[in-house]
Formats: sequence, C-alpha cells, structure tokens
Amino acid sequence: MRSREIENYKKNLILLDRQKKILIGTLLGDAHLEAYYRDEVARLKIEHSYKQREYVNWFYREFQDWILTRPKKREKKRWGKVYQSYYFSTLTHPQLAEFRKIFYKNKKKVVPEEFLRKNLDNLGLAVWFMDDGSIKSKQCSGRFLNTQSFTENEVKILQSILKEKFLLKSTTRPDKNGLQIYIISKSAKTLNELIRKHTIPSMRYKLLN
Repeated sequence: MRSREIENYKKNLILLDRQKKILIGTLLGDAHLEAYYRDEVARLKIEHSYKQREYVNWFYREFQDWILTRPKKREKKRWGKVYQSYYFSTLTHPQLAEFRKIFYKNKKKVVPEEFLRKNLDNLGLAVWFMDDGSIKSKQCSGRFLNTQSFTENEVKILQSILKEKFLLKSTTRPDKNGLQIYIISKSAKTLNELIRKHTIPSMRYKLLN
C-alpha cells in the first residue's frame, strides 16, 4: 500500500474486544508498545524465540488486520552465540497509543492496578502465562510468572489481583533480575481450568498434565 492508502486504511481499524483482552495479557508479558509522533500513535511489537514461532503466528492471525508484513526471522550475535527470534510489528494507531498511556509511565512499563482489576480476564491471563509462565520441574506442580521487570510493589499488586479475581494463591521468589510470582501447587489446578481452553497447543507444555 502507498502512504495515503495506509492512512485511509487505518482510519477504519478498531480494536475488537478479543484483541483488547489479548493485548492486556501480552503487555503484562513480553510485548512492547512503541510510541511515535509525540505519543499520538503507537505500534505493537511482538518478538519471541524462533522455537516459539507458532505462538508468534497465533498473534499474527489474531491481529492480522493490523499488520502489513508477515512475521520474520531475525538473528542476533551475542557473546559468540547466534540467537534466533521471530517477530512482527503492527501499524501505528491512536488506539494503541491509548493502551501505551495506560501501561507505560516515563517510557517504562508499569502495572495499571485499577485497569487490570476491571479488565484482566481468563483470556488475558492465558496470554500473560503463555508469554511469561514457566515451570520449575516436572516434579513440581507450581507455576512461575516471570515478573522481574516490575517493582516489588507492582508484583504485590499482581499477586493481589490473581488472588481476588482468579482465586490463585502465590508467593514470590527472588532471582538476580527481580521477583518472580510463584503460583503455589494448590492453585495450579485452578490456573489450568481458567486458561486451558485459551492456551494454544504449542504452549500447553506449560500446563499441568
């Protein structure tokens, strides 16, 4: 498309409710909203390891109307090793800028407490877990959420939301990068029941068997 055609096309774009729910979940996880033109518009950037390309392709299908180019493979060299990732970016849009105002303060991602208490649902929780969830071992039924990029107070807020909205009890575990949320074994089954139907096949290894 030419520039004028793209601008006309974007005028008809509206985030669907399902897309908003997915966006909330992935903004708690790995996604990034990049601002342009004095924060008047923003674009969504999704990037995961190449091994998780099926997950990126799922995002692509969910936001296909917002994307002009298919996901691409990227290689980066660090410390003598080659790392492969798979990524895409959406068109810039004012609606995405509105989400950026909610989830970012001073260019840093934050936890918007009241917004999450009102809007985070099972689908958003599933996307957050697909993004940032992990398992300790096959012998341990508890599940981690990698929340190290948030402050200690923000992690406590997330724990409170998990408990009050989803009845998920958790503790925190420190590592060198910050705090992880550990959903205790007794709540792992509840987590499964909440998110299984929203979890894509390639990510179900993170769930209880």
